[in-house]
Amino acid sequence: MMSSCSHCGTQRVALKRCSRCKQTSYCGAECQHAAWKGHKKSCLTLAEVFEKVDAAELGDDWREKLKWEGRMEEMMKDLKDANCNTILSVFVDAHLSALSSTGSKDHSLSIVRLETRRAELLGKMQRFRDQGKALCRVACHLLILGKQQEAEGFFQRARKIAEAHGFFSVECDACLGLGKVAMAGLREQEGVDLMRNALVCVPLREEEDPLIELNVLHIFTRALFHTHAIDEVEPLVARFLEAAKAESEKSGRMSISELHSLYTSARLHEVLCTCTSRVEAPSHFSALAFHQDR
Repeated sequence: MMSSCSHCGTQRVALKRCSRCKQTSYCGAECQHAAWKGHKKSCLTLAEVFEKVDAAELGDDWREKLKWEGRMEEMMKDLKDANCNTILSVFVDAHLSALSSTGSKDHSLSIVRLETRRAELLGKMQRFRDQGKALCRVACHLLILGKQQEAEGFFQRARKIAEAHGFFSVECDACLGLGKVAMAGLREQEGVDLMRNALVCVPLREEEDPLIELNVLHIFTRALFHTHAIDEVEPLVARFLEAAKAESEKSGRMSISELHSLYTSARLHEVLCTCTSRVEAPSHFSALAFHQDR
């Protein structure tokens, strides 16, 4: 098989690899010496790569982590599944941070690739709850990429794991995701039923996280407005407002969730005013108007 020299680009059957990093290949010593000035920054032994990635992990420097992703396969060679899972997690986190910083969907593609591998490993390790969560993350990023059908398949796999092992956290995430897919596919009643099931699962989750409830309430109330199920929306809006206000008080500032809840309440009021003679807006709408003006 023909390979190219990393310095001059000449194609040869037999090239000599750098004895230190074992990643780059050259025609011989002359090309290696000529390329050393540019190569020395990335010429690290495997142990040194591990040290660099560990240091980047402590500092949460996604750029530094991703610099070494090209050596991921080498890092995982001959390691136990648990250690491979840790390495994959490092690069998943790096791509998540990069996606948040840049908005590039290329990072979602990488997350799908890496998390799919993690899900396979976690299944082998019989860490089924983590496997279900990884499958849901894959599905969420497939949705970002516009791949609805593939996402639905991953959410379904996660839900089967949840049902088999009784993981309400995975059931909640999977049902919420499946509900969004169903609503996008105009299967509205199915979507609402799935989101209703997700909300039921919230207090049964294995871990407490108030943000989960807020996220489910936000998405579910939007779906109910879309289907004109106003009677079911009313009590949920009150619950949304209360939970969002508690989060804001805990953080010491108005959270984005509280703004979403105020907007949802304003939307409900508008709908009710259209249907009834009630016209006086609740007092908290002034806070919403203030933030919108800003």
